[in-house]
Amino acid sequence: MAKNKGKILVVDDNSGIRSALRILLPMHFSGVEIISSPTELMTRVEAFRPDAVLLDMNFHRDINTGNEGLYWLSELKRHHPDIQVVLFTAYADIALAVEGMKRGASDFVVKPWDNEKLIKILEEACARHRKTDSGKSAKAGETCGPAAMYWGTGPGMTEIRKTVGKIAPTDASILITGENGTGKDVLAREIHRLSERSGKPMVGVDLGAVPETLFESELFGHAKGAFTDARSDFAGKFEQAQEGTLFLDEIGNVPLHLQPKLLRVLQSRTVTRVGDTRSIPVDIRLICATNMDLPRMVREGKFREDLFYRINTVHIHLPPLRERKDEILPLAVMFMKRFAAQYNRKASGITPEASQWLVSHAWKGNIRELQNCMEKAVIMSDSESLTREDFMSAGIMAGYGPEDGPGPLQGTGMQDDGWKEEQGDTLEMIEEKAIRSAMKKYSGNLTLVAKALDISRPTLYNKLRKYNI
Repeated sequence: MAKNKGKILVVDDNSGIRSALRILLPMHFSGVEIISSPTELMTRVEAFRPDAVLLDMNFHRDINTGNEGLYWLSELKRHHPDIQVVLFTAYADIALAVEGMKRGASDFVVKPWDNEKLIKILEEACARHRKTDSGKSAKAGETCGPAAMYWGTGPGMTEIRKTVGKIAPTDASILITGENGTGKDVLAREIHRLSERSGKPMVGVDLGAVPETLFESELFGHAKGAFTDARSDFAGKFEQAQEGTLFLDEIGNVPLHLQPKLLRVLQSRTVTRVGDTRSIPVDIRLICATNMDLPRMVREGKFREDLFYRINTVHIHLPPLRERKDEILPLAVMFMKRFAAQYNRKASGITPEASQWLVSHAWKGNIRELQNCMEKAVIMSDSESLTREDFMSAGIMAGYGPEDGPGPLQGTGMQDDGWKEEQGDTLEMIEEKAIRSAMKKYSGNLTLVAKALDISRPTLYNKLRKYNI
């Protein structure tokens, strides 16, 4: 058997797993080292210089949060960003897998593992490391740029596109409204791209995340010595956006007592830095966005009427995704391609059944929910076409809207504290209900679940895989 030239470092505290891998891996790789504790990880990496690290997610008994694995993953990528990390977890927690891959892991393997799949994943990780070393891999971030604006063909979005084409070249202030996740920030970037200011910066501010005490400093800047830690002059967002576009997201979150300060700057087109007396002219195009009902807030005295009219020269309302069904599949395909490239996955298509489910889903979280859905499914899938089962195994089917059928735990007769048999249930259906109920009752603690069901942990692992739990 020809060996891969790659070198693998395994970190796992289970002696049985270490023994099995000590037999399996040397048959396929030129160098293998296996350690039981992550405290040795950084030292062994320096000495052994592996192509890939197979890193367990948990190192204390009865703890299945994966936080230890994420910590050591971050440490490893911080000191050795070129080394590929494959996560080793006993429970297919998709949220944990997504988080790990966002932090730089190249893949993950679920215990109990399939030998052929494990070897293939490690071989691919070694190959990516060699490409990185030789400078042949793509530059980091190529697939992770700002989201592009996709224009649907429905009458609502067609009308919005016409409006954008008319107002983008002007300097009119624009207010974009819509539910969370509808793409207000993407539309703002598209307007800037089509404007006469596209060659200048677009500066965005999430006003919902700016503390009241830092509001003036963040937007208008401050002078050296204006307050503790103000060790140098600082240009605020208005100055940073000079001759470009300033995007104020979550404008409805600006406290009432700070709104006059914002209004004054918009009227005078000058800013005065905190701790300074000089007025600095600013030339910006203003775009604001909110998911709040500003007219109602004006009526209730929570938002200044004069500020509302100042930011609302042109109003664009983005409809929710459930009213833009023609966009769902094209957006899904766009996200699938992006994440397949980002995570080195094979997914390149969506089955008809999965496509039908995507279109019929309520998408209460709009485009943002769809994007997260596709990211999870791409990560979980091992095939070239995403299936409905990929979405189910990713834990996406919960949270159904009124247009959807029952989710995996709905319609089964389960109660908050248990389950009940229904007429016609097969033994497998009863078994699955019992496992799901125990997982819910014990918050995913596999040791307690196994004890409650009176089965071994390896048996439980197999059952979890069988039922995509």
